[in-house]
Amino acid sequence: MNKGRIAAVVGCVVIKIDGIAQTLDLLPPSAKPWPMRALFLACLLLAPLPARACAVALVLAMDVSGSVDNEEYALQMNGLSDALGDPLVTEALVNAKALVALVQWSGRSRQQVSIPWTAIETRADVMALRSRVVGVKRAYRNYATAIGEVLEHAIDLLKEIPRPCDRRVIDVSGDGESNEGKRPVHTRARLDLEDITVNGLAIRGSEPNIVAYFRERVIHGPAAFLEIADGYEDYPRAIRRKLISELAERVAGIPLEPTRAAFVLRSIYNEGETSWRSAPAIK
Repeated sequence: MNKGRIAAVVGCVVIKIDGIAQTLDLLPPSAKPWPMRALFLACLLLAPLPARACAVALVLAMDVSGSVDNEEYALQMNGLSDALGDPLVTEALVNAKALVALVQWSGRSRQQVSIPWTAIETRADVMALRSRVVGVKRAYRNYATAIGEVLEHAIDLLKEIPRPCDRRVIDVSGDGESNEGKRPVHTRARLDLEDITVNGLAIRGSEPNIVAYFRERVIHGPAAFLEIADGYEDYPRAIRRKLISELAERVAGIPLEPTRAAFVLRSIYNEGETSWRSAPAIK
């Protein structure tokens, strides 16, 4: 390789660091007669291709506490797998170059990463993820509900994502209020510090005020929203709609009908409520 070509290669490195004006001053006289086009072409050929950006890192937090029976667990997992296969959801995941992880949660210290961070680059990646979801074995049975604890766990998980993402989101689904461990609202300082959004899917049936509770105590952050399922039989529809709203609307920018309103007429959860009581594991 002659001196002019060597100088062009060196110039590429300098361009990336200090800018083109300074580069041309540093190049030796033998390289300056080269047309600028040739120098830029050499830079393009030698430079590594940039990694495609990740638009969203998504933690799917699934409730497997004592209020969830085996049939309801199956409805959750099969419904999630079907929702991931929806064409809108699949395309949004691929276009977002999303990172997805699945966590099962129950009581205090009972959070399990059932599917670690999975990069979605192609439709085949989504198909593989769907197969893994339906194959996940239930991690816990007959324990309490610790939403604050799973939020803490998910924050730690999001701090370990393998590559930067534009948005970091925790999607929490559940049918009951937190009754053990840290209160969900006490995780908000960390959520704000890490710029993490918490969205929710409240499953009606077990507790009468679950929608109000999720709305006021669980979801948090920029553009946070709540989806509602009228029992576990309605979960497949609700999780599909939730993922479409989360991915297709907020990431891909596809306008769709609004999610079902989780409107609360009045607050029943005041900051001055009675002290938190940790519930023992349900026998």
